[in-house]
Amino acid sequence: MKSTLIAAVAAAALVAGAAGVSRAAAPPAYVAKAVADPSRPKNDVAQDANRAPAETLAFAGVKPGMTVDELFPGGGYFTRMLSDVVGPGGKVMGVENAGWKGAGKADQDMIASLAQKNVDLQIKPFGQMDLPAGKADVFWITQNYHDLKIAKYGVVDMAAFNKAVFAALKPGGTYFILDHQANPGITTDEIAKLHRVEKATVVREVTAAGFRLVGEGKFLNRPGDDHTKEIFDPAIRFKTDQYALKFVKPA
Repeated sequence: MKSTLIAAVAAAALVAGAAGVSRAAAPPAYVAKAVADPSRPKNDVAQDANRAPAETLAFAGVKPGMTVDELFPGGGYFTRMLSDVVGPGGKVMGVENAGWKGAGKADQDMIASLAQKNVDLQIKPFGQMDLPAGKADVFWITQNYHDLKIAKYGVVDMAAFNKAVFAALKPGGTYFILDHQANPGITTDEIAKLHRVEKATVVREVTAAGFRLVGEGKFLNRPGDDHTKEIFDPAIRFKTDQYALKFVKPA
């Protein structure tokens, strides 16, 4: 009986493989609920097919009761869902750039509309933060790490910035970064033009601050993007090749 069962399982696996069947694990219920929240703006929901929010939240490991520091909420596409996921026992602290016209006001309006009153906001000069040490479970950056390298927004010491993130996280806390992939050897001027940063650069800078890389999410990998166009180019806008990286502060 045992050998028959093993053979049947193996055969089923072969059939599934031959048919190209691939079933991603379902997201946790609290993530699915946040993504399905009917109060989310229609414009946000329209982006879901391109931004994979359920996969992103699940991969980052955000859970009820957590404290999440979010860099540059940008009007709150993820902030709303983070607020839902962490719930009344958790907290989201947004850090917005004072130099981006209208960004702070958009964030404040978004926060005022939330059902959960668990989101605070600080509006700071570019690249600066005032976060309590050792309190956050997750530090979250989506599509903005590359901005920290664009001098016209402000000059940021990346080593000091990543050390500040390290200090803000609890031991065992997660540093989550999602960004647009760049080709090897991209220059600072090209980063500013294309709004991309090479994954290897992010890994090198973040691990130099003491973090350990523990996972990579490939749910937004798109081989059709050759990384030579700026992310706003109509040919690839919303369809860029992106990577998701999960780092941990050693316990």
